[in-house]
Amino acid sequence: MLAKEIKRGHVVNFGGAPCMIETISVQTPSARGTATLYKFRARNLQTKQKVDITLKGGDSLDEADFRRRPIKYLYADAAEMHFMDEQNYEQYALSKDDLAEECKYITEESEGLQALIYNDECIGIQAPLTVELKVVQCDPGIKGASATARTKPATLETGLIVQVPEYLGEGETIKIDTRSGEYVARA
Repeated sequence: MLAKEIKRGHVVNFGGAPCMIETISVQTPSARGTATLYKFRARNLQTKQKVDITLKGGDSLDEADFRRRPIKYLYADAAEMHFMDEQNYEQYALSKDDLAEECKYITEESEGLQALIYNDECIGIQAPLTVELKVVQCDPGIKGASATARTKPATLETGLIVQVPEYLGEGETIKIDTRSGEYVARA
């Protein structure tokens, strides 16, 4: 796969391991005859470490032997979170430490979760781009506050704390962007 064809979310082989592309920046040359540089920030799916990859426009990386499968959250115990494949009912147990980022967005009603399968082994999960979570604690809403007014911190049902508009109150359901962890809209 050529560097210019690689998009956010693609999984490529780099350094002998599957790496998911998280961010992309393109440096266009200022002089003639120089190549466009593609800088990728990726996460190694086995070690969870960030990896920086720089390629010229004509360079390429191999796509990883990798699948995504729809899963459902079952339960969590002291050390692991358990999920079930919605197609073949196989169960996966993943360490809470490995899922530290994704835990903030997972509830019992979570939909759109996907297992990341590499060489027939579940090496992680991917949350949908936006999730709906309930506000469980925040200062009371102010009547007449506009959408462009100040923000206030709100604690969500998973323990995540986000900045929300001043007019929101407890018990409301809001959409959160899982890439940035920021408030998007009311649900």
